[in-house]
Amino acid sequence: MTSSVHVRDLVVTRGRVEVLHGLTFAIEPGRVTGLLGPSGGGKTTLMRALVGVQSGIRGSVLVLGLPAGSPELRRRVGYVTQAPAVYGDLTVAENLAYFAAVLGVGRARCQQVLHDVGLADRQGQLVQTLSGGQRARVSLATALLGEPELLVLDEPTVGLDPVLRRDLWQLFGSLAAGGVTLLVSSHVMDEARRCDRLLLLRDGHLVADDTPAGLLARTGADDLEGAFLAVAEATA
Repeated sequence: MTSSVHVRDLVVTRGRVEVLHGLTFAIEPGRVTGLLGPSGGGKTTLMRALVGVQSGIRGSVLVLGLPAGSPELRRRVGYVTQAPAVYGDLTVAENLAYFAAVLGVGRARCQQVLHDVGLADRQGQLVQTLSGGQRARVSLATALLGEPELLVLDEPTVGLDPVLRRDLWQLFGSLAAGGVTLLVSSHVMDEARRCDRLLLLRDGHLVADDTPAGLLARTGADDLEGAFLAVAEATA
């Protein structure tokens, strides 16, 4: 099986500070891979490296068989940042229409993604009047417009209530079942069990790369939070 993402010996330096330390891993297609770890551990930096917007990189980062950031990947990779990347002075529908025009997709696709993220009833509302969680879902909708092969999501469930979190994770699962590769970052350990595979980052080091079941078996922990703590303490 060809990897959707293949990273080898990735080092990222900001100024004189090394923030990612020689990461090597691969992400299989059609899976939900969780990128977990405490805040400040390097998750966002790694995601930026995968989508080709991070400077100070050494090593190899291949995405869908091409170097990260290649122009050919612009439509094939969707990226949702922690801060919603949409226009507050436009309505939800106007935001979708703008990004759809950039990507060359039609109105039907706009309606589909709005339905998928649960915002069909908000499409006439100005984005600046939405809640933080709703704005995050608008960003997710724009990322889905081009039907990306790889979807990189930086803490997409922050600020969402439990019902919406459940619905989004169901959406992630259905996207993966359709062949989309997802990398989803979180610092909430209860979301780890929803992933097919886990990458655990601590202080810029990859301390585990395993399935949830494998991580539990490896550590003997009762739950994934305990497993992560066991791994973190063993590598401190």
